[in-house]
Amino acid sequence: MSIREESLKKHYEWQGKIEVISRAPINTREDLSLAYTPGVAEPCMEINKDLDKSWELTRRSNLVAVITDGTAVLGLGDIGPEAGMPVMEGKCTLFKEFADVDAFPLCIKSKDVDEIVRTIYLLSGSFGGINLEDIAAPRCFEIERRLKEICDIPVFHDDQHGTAIVVGAALINALKVVKKDIDKVNIVICGAGSAGIAICKHLLNLGAENITMLDSRGIVCKGDSELNKAQAEIAELTNKAQRKGKLADAMCGADVFIGVSAPNIVTEEMIKSMAKDAVVFPMANPTPEIMPDLAKRAGARIVGTGRSDFPNQINNVLAFPGIFRGALDCRATCINEEMKVATSYALASLISDEELNEENIVPSALDKRVAKVVAEAVVKVARETKVSRK
Repeated sequence: MSIREESLKKHYEWQGKIEVISRAPINTREDLSLAYTPGVAEPCMEINKDLDKSWELTRRSNLVAVITDGTAVLGLGDIGPEAGMPVMEGKCTLFKEFADVDAFPLCIKSKDVDEIVRTIYLLSGSFGGINLEDIAAPRCFEIERRLKEICDIPVFHDDQHGTAIVVGAALINALKVVKKDIDKVNIVICGAGSAGIAICKHLLNLGAENITMLDSRGIVCKGDSELNKAQAEIAELTNKAQRKGKLADAMCGADVFIGVSAPNIVTEEMIKSMAKDAVVFPMANPTPEIMPDLAKRAGARIVGTGRSDFPNQINNVLAFPGIFRGALDCRATCINEEMKVATSYALASLISDEELNEENIVPSALDKRVAKVVAEAVVKVARETKVSRK
């Protein structure tokens, strides 16, 4: 069987990848009285007097909501909230397995921004964090922005920021290998959706100064009336030379290519046109913008993809479990830009100078050190930036 066929078979067997396990034993009448009525009235009254007690008297302190509207599920597009549930359940299993964070999937049957924001806000008091997932751009930007304004717990759109953080870590180490500085390299980002824009903003925060973005029409330029609000904002910060043209034009002389777009759109000729010791991250899934062997044959020095069957897998699971572990541990009110930068450097630091090479620039998704190191970095920065409540 192929991996897809076997996965479908296993999903029929599992009938869901998560379940609720009781932490309170119910074996006697006294157990029942302690966990439920009449005893449970006491913690209820304590929380009524002081809402902060909900962090100590309930599971809220370790509980994250994984929320989608089903409009951008994996590479499958708008397949609906019910069809997105296997992915949300999968995300919850990763939270638990990698960082011992309890997570619960919530799939909302609406595409209305106001309705989605209101629904999530009304549920937010039950959770310690909100992980937004697989919500189409540009709606995802507005949903996240508004929730951050009204919620007092972290709101994190993993498709944007998780991807950006791991790309940042990979690039930090790749540039060490090729001995180039982030503020000097020319970076091309193909794909101006949620992931591409977040990657761009994050690399700017890491010190990048020369970034060119592309959408399906070509190089993103300031003043283009067809750009959405998020793209128009990023256009103000990129393409300083106001170049115009297509992907081949942008890649000529570039040091770094980052793809979050479509399969097989990069040719060997485009790679050959890049600068010496080029870094190429084609991350379209399941088929990248160019296959790694072709990119290498054309002269790329370092190649990373989103796939587990090639070296240098750029995988969100390196970021989100540890980020939420740290945020929950210090009861952070948000996940800020400083935390994201610190996470990229923390991930990069897990590859020692002795281990660092063209095919080893990011830790494995199965590296047990990852979540702990990321969580520690998040807690440290949360306290330094005064967004920690513990």
